[in-house]
Amino acid sequence: MKKVSWTVRIVMAMVCSLVLMSGLSIDTANAWEPTKPVEFIIPAGSGGGADVMARFISPLISKYKLSPHPFIPINKSGGSGGEGFMYVKGKNKNPHTIIITLDNLFTTPLKTGLPFNWKDMTPVVRLALDYFVLWVNEEAPYKTAKEYLEAVKKEPGKFMMGGTGSGQEDQIITVQLEQAFGLKFGYVPFKGGGKVAVELVGKHVNSTVNNPAEGVSHWKAKRLRALATIDNERIKLPLWDTIPTMKEATGVDMSYMMLRGIFAAPGITKEQQAYYVNVMKKVSETSEWQDYISKFGLKSAFLTGPDFVKWLEEKEKTTKDLMTKGNLLKKK
Repeated sequence: MKKVSWTVRIVMAMVCSLVLMSGLSIDTANAWEPTKPVEFIIPAGSGGGADVMARFISPLISKYKLSPHPFIPINKSGGSGGEGFMYVKGKNKNPHTIIITLDNLFTTPLKTGLPFNWKDMTPVVRLALDYFVLWVNEEAPYKTAKEYLEAVKKEPGKFMMGGTGSGQEDQIITVQLEQAFGLKFGYVPFKGGGKVAVELVGKHVNSTVNNPAEGVSHWKAKRLRALATIDNERIKLPLWDTIPTMKEATGVDMSYMMLRGIFAAPGITKEQQAYYVNVMKKVSETSEWQDYISKFGLKSAFLTGPDFVKWLEEKEKTTKDLMTKGNLLKKK
């Protein structure tokens, strides 16, 4: 009887183990993942920071087999990104559409009255924060930000600042500069950051506040000159740390950093949201991503869940306050 009892116990233990293992395998098998290619929407023009980042991330996902189907970058830049946001908003409960976001997530609806808010989509992650740099053409006579801004102040409206869109982050920073230094720029909007940098190289504008990723190739080729980082700390990365802060260069403290994040369509399940969080977390842990951060002067700042939502709420309020001060809100 004792032998039978032990035999029964062993059999029962084996059965329980099999049941548990079976349960685990079922859970794994049922974990959601894409069943077709994922639309990776870019609410900005080609060559800009968002475009460069999305097209960098997509092949990484394939390389590391993080999805059984590819992520397909698609530019929808019309209306300062409004085209892209409204497209994703309209994809209710569609788990095969995501979007990379920048600060036009806030600025476009505030400037245009577009019937859209970031809460109309599903927050996934904040991948990084992006800096802004004051650039001039390498052949310009200004060697420092102080020299350039003093020249602008002497001739109000003569110097042209190129930027991405109207009422977007580039124009917000332009207004900040005007208010901080008591000067006046002419502001020329372009469709994307890549185009803005090219216009400065061609001397069609006098300066820009491009992101590092948008100006780096021209900077290294000695076509553009970086005068100051628009933050209260230097960019703590090789090469980028040679650029002084605005306070170091002029004595006036200024700071503005931009979101680089990922959202999904509204109404997706928690499981589908978690899948994208996990994918982006794995992307952020690759050596390629670390190299990308360094090359393009980004601040690694991964955030998700309630903390990300809280940050978005605070960022939206700050952006609205800045646009109010700059008289950039849509007139009622």
